Amino acid sequence: MSKFLWKGLLVSPAVLAASLVVSATALAAEQPVEIATAAQADKLQLAGAATEAAKSETAKPETAEPASLASKSTVETIDKESANLYEGFTNDLIAPVAEQAKAPEVAAADLGETKPAVAPANLSPEQPVAEQIPAVAPANLSQTQPAVAPANLSAQEPISQSTEPSAQPQAQSNVLEQINQYSAEDSSSEDTAGQVTSVSQLSDVRPTDWAFQALQSLVERYGCIAGYPDGTFRGNRAMTRYEFAAGLNACLDKVSELIQGGSRNLATREDLASVQRLQEEFAAELATLRGRVDALEARASELEANQFSTTTKLNGEVIFGLAGIARGEDAEGNDADKATAFGSRVRINFDTSFSGEDLLRTRLQVLNLGSFSTNNTKTAEGELRFNAGPFGEASNTVGLDALLYQFPLGKSTTVILEANAGAADDFTNTVNPYFDGDGSYGALSNFGTRNPIYYLTGGSGIALRHQFGDKLELSLGYLAGNAADPTRGNGLFNGSYGGLAQLTFKPSESMALGLTYVNSYNFVTGTGSNASNFPARLGSFGFDSDSTLPVSSNSYGAQASWQLNRRFAIGGWAGYTNQRILSNLATPTGSVQRGDQKIWNWAVTLAFPDLLKEGNVAGIVVGMEPRVTSSTNRTLPEDKDTSLHVEGFYQFKLSDNISITPGLIWLTAPDHNKNNSDLVIGVVRTTFTF
Repeated sequence: MSKFLWKGLLVSPAVLAASLVVSATALAAEQPVEIATAAQADKLQLAGAATEAAKSETAKPETAEPASLASKSTVETIDKESANLYEGFTNDLIAPVAEQAKAPEVAAADLGETKPAVAPANLSPEQPVAEQIPAVAPANLSQTQPAVAPANLSAQEPISQSTEPSAQPQAQSNVLEQINQYSAEDSSSEDTAGQVTSVSQLSDVRPTDWAFQALQSLVERYGCIAGYPDGTFRGNRAMTRYEFAAGLNACLDKVSELIQGGSRNLATREDLASVQRLQEEFAAELATLRGRVDALEARASELEANQFSTTTKLNGEVIFGLAGIARGEDAEGNDADKATAFGSRVRINFDTSFSGEDLLRTRLQVLNLGSFSTNNTKTAEGELRFNAGPFGEASNTVGLDALLYQFPLGKSTTVILEANAGAADDFTNTVNPYFDGDGSYGALSNFGTRNPIYYLTGGSGIALRHQFGDKLELSLGYLAGNAADPTRGNGLFNGSYGGLAQLTFKPSESMALGLTYVNSYNFVTGTGSNASNFPARLGSFGFDSDSTLPVSSNSYGAQASWQLNRRFAIGGWAGYTNQRILSNLATPTGSVQRGDQKIWNWAVTLAFPDLLKEGNVAGIVVGMEPRVTSSTNRTLPEDKDTSLHVEGFYQFKLSDNISITPGLIWLTAPDHNKNNSDLVIGVVRTTFTF
């Protein structure tokens, strides 16, 4: 366009001057108010307008652009005249011409806000069209509308030498499209996406791609997939939220357009007929399903309206125990009472969580099965785990058995606060799978449930568990036996207590190893011989006294378990306790002197999971319950013999909520005294869970 503008400026001075004089005369008389106002306001020179127009057209200098309706010659005439005159005229001659042309012509600085020039409606037949319409040089062709031709031109007006008005808008439209195209190409980046109409336009999409069918449907059926200017789709590239919103909106718009336009691509008459036929064929099933959904909604609404709590779950267990001594003598050498007993243990747990990661457990318990150690065997050996406990009496009253709250402290640490009846298994792994079910499942006896040194702590206190990765765990706990008693010699720190520390190493899912240390004061294990439970069993040694004899102990234990395959696991433990009597005690029947005792225990366990049926477990425990191997106390001799504890059980799972476990406990040389004949205890345990 710049070539044409410069050539227009170099037209013969005589012809251009004459045209300007005539045009100025006509405009002085009949110029519309809009054009006169624009001419006075803008005052732009033709050279300046030509320069601005030239800048926008440098990308395509060969594009034919009509300069204005004021030109009276064709493009070829202008080329010839400008070529001849360019050599004969100097800058001094061109300047006056440009100065004269400045007055009648209007150069629009921004036609986005300026209306196109309109020819006056009352043109006389004698005046040529080119002399009556002032030329307008647009500064921004992308926003300029084509000039409007005069409405009342007569047939006698000479227009053969002018550019046809009907061809001018088309030429300008082509120029605008080219300019917009060049502008879009200049402003685009490699990440700009463009619409595609066929999946074959995407060079990096192949028929073997897993999403090819979906992409083909979106492109060719809905037309809502865009590619990049280089013809790629880049399916593995991460997508921004803006890109997702734009793509989703394009698809929704296309689908909406297809629906409004009644497109046949969405669903054909045959498709609708197939759907209707399927509905008729499965009407009964649909009605049944609808009824079930309605029933479930009604039940869900009822549960929501009558739910117990939004934060608390109720679960519980009931144990029916049938047990009796088949044969044997007690610790005093007398025949054990062979009466058969039937009792129960009931536990109800209220498990509450406030954050989803914490746990507040409140347990109510009722015991209605007396202990054999009190009435029959006169020793803690072979005592059952689910009865009243060693040397205890069944009370058949509801009591608060456990109250604890545990919560996470960071990602790897859990804190446990024990308010009542806390135990070691609340915060540590006893490394005895298939056996440690706390009386509900697994082993039937106290000894078979876990290493006896774990019983040297209990009550109220605090504990924590910390994970060092997936394979190593540290457990720490401090529990006091009489923490709630504020009297002298009791309380959280002045009464009985047990402090436990354990490292649990799990090299694999099937293997575990635990190393345990327990420091305790005035605690006994409740297993083994009477001598190992001294001073709780003073009466069995002929000492008649209600006084408390303080003792402290340091215990060490090692536990291991290894599941060799799905149906067989082996495990066991060894425990050592160094117990010290801290003071002398004088009684009416004698005195007890200070001294030390060394107490050992060990066991080997064999477990057979899923024996005969999935969910069933068979177990065998063979070991030595706590035995005093040496003593420095002259009034408290050591256990001279060794008693073996042999226990076998088979836990049969009737359903998810009911299991029956028959078992047998065999004690050789009860109370580690070979003078006492072996004891055989039979047990049948039925456990209900809900």
